[in-house]
Amino acid sequence: MSRTIGVTTAERIATGLVEGHELVGKLRVHEEDPGAEPLFSTPPTGIAQLFADEIRAVAAGQTVDAIGIGLPGIILDCFIEESPNLRQLKGVNMRDLVAEALREHGITAPVYIYNDANVLAAGLAATHGQLDRFIRVWTLGHGIGFGVYPPRPGIWEGGHVVVSIDPRERYCGCGGVGHLEGIMGHRAMRLRFLDMEPDEVFENARKRDQRCVEFVKLWHRALAAATANSIHLAGPGKFFISGFNAKHLDLNLLHQYLQEMVKMSPLQSYVFEVAPSSDENAVIGAAVSAAQSIHA
Repeated sequence: MSRTIGVTTAERIATGLVEGHELVGKLRVHEEDPGAEPLFSTPPTGIAQLFADEIRAVAAGQTVDAIGIGLPGIILDCFIEESPNLRQLKGVNMRDLVAEALREHGITAPVYIYNDANVLAAGLAATHGQLDRFIRVWTLGHGIGFGVYPPRPGIWEGGHVVVSIDPRERYCGCGGVGHLEGIMGHRAMRLRFLDMEPDEVFENARKRDQRCVEFVKLWHRALAAATANSIHLAGPGKFFISGFNAKHLDLNLLHQYLQEMVKMSPLQSYVFEVAPSSDENAVIGAAVSAAQSIHA
């Protein structure tokens, strides 16, 4: 049974040792010092050193077979081609930087870099006994992530799928028009409603504030449209929905909109499951992905 270490950066840096598909011991969560430089402004070498310090602490002198790290952005063969949320990582070979920092600690296990939503998809597949099936996951957080398991060739930046042709929809962090993230992302909602926080928008919708009611409908319709696009391209199946804003999801409303968009009967066998936001699932997914990579 492989012993691997998983690292995730979805909402905070979390690291754990995994045997098979189970976490060994406690998850280690990095809490930023109040005066420390935030991750989004830390240079790549600094981020690599931070990962190495967390990995060394979790390894605790034990030998591990591989290390998997989940990061936001377009990641191909462990190379970060684009990362709107950590822009300093664009064009960076983070695998080499982390491996070099780890060698200073005497750790020589191979390092693999993955998209953070893909490692969450792997973790949900592992913890739900679905490693033999195709699953997809939407992560509703500061941005919108879209993960698939098992990995398939492609970019899979589902948060940037176009769900509106309204030229006024310019709230996506990448600057693109009409993107799903520009409607559903936490940052985008704060830009749209400068007079209230996203949680207040949903609360006011429950109180029948018409502006908020209409936005909540748009929010759900946007997710339905993006999901319908995925179904029409890759077929039906299981969709997990996670992230700290998944708490706002009305599954009945989502189903209603999706039924309006997916009409071909062979494509209607889709299923949704809300998965509570969990560092553990993402860490397990990063570790499981690394274990699979060494045997690929």
